[in-house]
Amino acid sequence: MTEQHRRPVASYKTYWEAERAVDHLSDHGFPVERVAIIGQDVGLVEQVIRRMDYGRAALHGAASGGFPGVLIGWLFGLVNWLDPIVSALLLALYGLIFGAIVGALFGMLLHALQGGGRDFASLRSMQPSRYEVVVDEVVADEAVRRIGGLETTGIPPVPERT
Repeated sequence: MTEQHRRPVASYKTYWEAERAVDHLSDHGFPVERVAIIGQDVGLVEQVIRRMDYGRAALHGAASGGFPGVLIGWLFGLVNWLDPIVSALLLALYGLIFGAIVGALFGMLLHALQGGGRDFASLRSMQPSRYEVVVDEVVADEAVRRIGGLETTGIPPVPERT
């Protein structure tokens, strides 16, 4: 199978606008399997969400350790052939408690080892500065013609209430 050459037919500031253009093409019978939306000039955005202290580090560690503890306890409990349901639930509870305690201690230890170098929690995401709608070269002229009449505002519509 040979790779198709693609050509940009439109560029938008928001993903919503690019998605709307592809939806417009689809509504007018364009072969959308020949379309792609490509984010360009991607940058890392780190949104700080809160200050991190020992209590939050312990809570985050407990939550991170509790889930694997439940899973491992439940799996070990299923091996008990005499009463697997009770055994699985009981060992899952013990696993939750043990995992949460170990996770909390580990979270506080890691926070202490950072020595105040990173006293905040954040969420990271990749965000492009623009989105290009690209199509296979053989149908690019048709796509340009069909997208040409599409108005863009940059503001997504408010969903209707039913």
